Amino acid sequence: MTVAAAAPVEASEFTPLMAAFGPFEARPNLAVAVSGGRDSLSLALLAHDWARVRDGNILALIVDHGLRPEAAREAARTRELLAGHGIASEILRWTGAKPSSGLQAAARAARYRLLLEACRRHGLLHLLVAHQADDQRETVAMRADRASGPDGLAGMAPLAEQRDVRLLRPLLAVPRTRLTATLQARGVLWIDDPSNLDARFERGRLRAQGGLLPRVDPGLAGARASGEREFARVALHVLEFEPDGLVALDRAAYMRLGQDNRVRLLGRLAQALGGRDHPPRRDRLARAALRLVAPIDKRARGKSGKGQDFTLSGLHLMLRQVPGSRRLRWIVGPESGKNDRREGHQPLIPAAFFACEPVAAPHLE
Repeated sequence: MTVAAAAPVEASEFTPLMAAFGPFEARPNLAVAVSGGRDSLSLALLAHDWARVRDGNILALIVDHGLRPEAAREAARTRELLAGHGIASEILRWTGAKPSSGLQAAARAARYRLLLEACRRHGLLHLLVAHQADDQRETVAMRADRASGPDGLAGMAPLAEQRDVRLLRPLLAVPRTRLTATLQARGVLWIDDPSNLDARFERGRLRAQGGLLPRVDPGLAGARASGEREFARVALHVLEFEPDGLVALDRAAYMRLGQDNRVRLLGRLAQALGGRDHPPRRDRLARAALRLVAPIDKRARGKSGKGQDFTLSGLHLMLRQVPGSRRLRWIVGPESGKNDRREGHQPLIPAAFFACEPVAAPHLE
């Protein structure tokens, strides 16, 4: 029996994949992480076509880890290839000493650090990475070995919020065979990194197993996505966006949330406003959430309301009464002296907060 050849990914298919991450600016500017391999080259070409139709642009970010002698030459070759397609690019180099153990984890951390720094430097709010369906299956297999919970077994999230950059994975449902076909249809050559099949590393060993990898349970991924949508809907009834980049929590509305959503909301704010790459520890968030709904000590609060103010992992939380009203709000902003807010810089509020209502999306301003 003849196996049908994989079909290339066309613009008509990529458009709805990107629509899931909207809304975007009227003229979207995107960053795309490009290694020179088939997955990331396909993503760069598809994203370039998508942005160009919308009068936008992409910037390809090429990380040279410096781990192989030929890496610098491959990065330069990738840059030339992209330039031939009208795509601007920048090479980011991981310099300095490399660890003797845990090299893959260190390289991954360095790669994302360089990518996110470049996005901030260029004012780009959307970073596309080329994880695809085969990568997702490998991730689920590795997490299953570690007895991960339901969120872990749902695989990588299509969207992950970093401090002021949205990390987008539009190809998670697309198998590598179709990305290979996409480049072949365009006559584009790619670079295969031999470390991807290195049996010294867990992912390399899994790739050697191929068909033995588990399928991703769409029910788990769907449940997580549904939970994110519900969280967004709830959060938008609690949050009020201030013109100076601060955020206010309506105290009464916050008290009506379940404890889990109270904790999640604080964690997202700590990332967006407190200058963190990850939420604080859950036990700290839980204690802070209880503090936000605790009975008000009127003697401690006084007329100014400052008596119950506190800080949490780079956040400053201030209880204030709305003038002319009995309504109380917690004003949330970066702790003075412990953030990197720049003049005129609007922190990116995590995507979950505006997923339901585009009007609440600061990245559209």
